[in-house]
Amino acid sequence: MIKNSKKKKTFKIYKLIKNLCDLLFSLLFLITFLPLFLIISLLIKLSSRGPIFFIQKRIGKNNIVFKCIKFRTMYPEAKDIMENILMKDKNLKKEFEETHKLKNDPRITSIGKLLRKTSLDELPQFINVLKGEMSIVGPRPIVKDEKKKYGKNLKKVLTIKPGITGLWQVSGRNNLTYKKRIMLDINYVKNYNLVMDLRILIRTFGVVLF
Repeated sequence: MIKNSKKKKTFKIYKLIKNLCDLLFSLLFLITFLPLFLIISLLIKLSSRGPIFFIQKRIGKNNIVFKCIKFRTMYPEAKDIMENILMKDKNLKKEFEETHKLKNDPRITSIGKLLRKTSLDELPQFINVLKGEMSIVGPRPIVKDEKKKYGKNLKKVLTIKPGITGLWQVSGRNNLTYKKRIMLDINYVKNYNLVMDLRILIRTFGVVLF
């Protein structure tokens, strides 16, 4: 009984530290890297027509829908391009159905390829963190159509905020199968703690840099 009480108290302290770090770090990051945001915004506008940001509805903690913000990396007509590709190429259709991504995606702009490769397209998500919709470290922010793929584990995954980075981000990202990504999300939610979060952050810097 005493052991369980101590464990709960430790977990509460961890969550308090995590929420405080999310708030302070995201605010500091957005202020410090404002010039970088402006440069990326300019490059996006010069590379193709369309908005600077791509805003998509994602499923957050407690099954609450929020608007996830990213720098736009695709052409405005991306949906039409995708439909034509999937109709013409069965191999690409199979790849997309398995991973929800394409390795050589023709929808992505020239600057978009650089942003995705360096994960800079996800920087605006610090705004989501500041708003309390996301955390810096957590499971992937999923869309509505992905919910059914988590099966009985969905409820557990949605007990915490999705993250800008996580186990999925530092374990292969686009090279992972969709099933593996789900397994990593579930593993994080079942075992997350301060040490794990710090390890993921350190590995994230390594992935982005190298």
